Amino acid sequence: MFPVFLDVTGKRVVVVGGGPVGQRKAAAARAAGAAVTIIDPEPPGADAPGSPEIVHIAEPYRPEHLAGACLVFAAATPEVNARVVAGAKAAGVWVNSATDPQSGDCLLPAVVRRGRLTVAVGTGGASPALARRIRERLEAEFDAAFTEWVALLEELRPVALATVADAARRRELLDGLADWSWLERLRAEGPAAVRAAMLGTLRVSPGTSAGEPGA
Repeated sequence: MFPVFLDVTGKRVVVVGGGPVGQRKAAAARAAGAAVTIIDPEPPGADAPGSPEIVHIAEPYRPEHLAGACLVFAAATPEVNARVVAGAKAAGVWVNSATDPQSGDCLLPAVVRRGRLTVAVGTGGASPALARRIRERLEAEFDAAFTEWVALLEELRPVALATVADAARRRELLDGLADWSWLERLRAEGPAAVRAAMLGTLRVSPGTSAGEPGA
């Protein structure tokens, strides 16, 4: 298995099967910015957790439904899923099968998200239950401070690029801002104080933005 994060922003993702599994796949793809279409003969129920931005086509699956897709989730019956996998592979589209994961091209990891931080856990299909349990443990360890830390690092990286000309020194400074001690300071002092301290480490005025190099 080759682990990879796939950017589906603005791209077409097709989910075949509108049941609970399909709805979860569709919601996750939509949250990642994809243009999502669900294919299922039955219209969505009133309690379906989907987004109004998700298109639902109330038709039996046909290979033509995969046109233009970058990723397909087969979340229907085993028989339909086998046809979806075959159709996706024939079209050169990545596919994940809910009923026969090994038949597809990709497996979905258990994921922990904290803002821009994403931690994915996979077992290569050996034990999804173990991946889920590891995710649950990580969720308890990765608190809201990680969201703030990643946001600060995202903000200050372009500041460092704009204000520190020496590449080796810049790399050293950015590596230092990713030290675990900053996380403890965030928990103890809060993001405003830590932002000022980080800017001080870069020797930049606290009022400086990424587009305004400091003295």
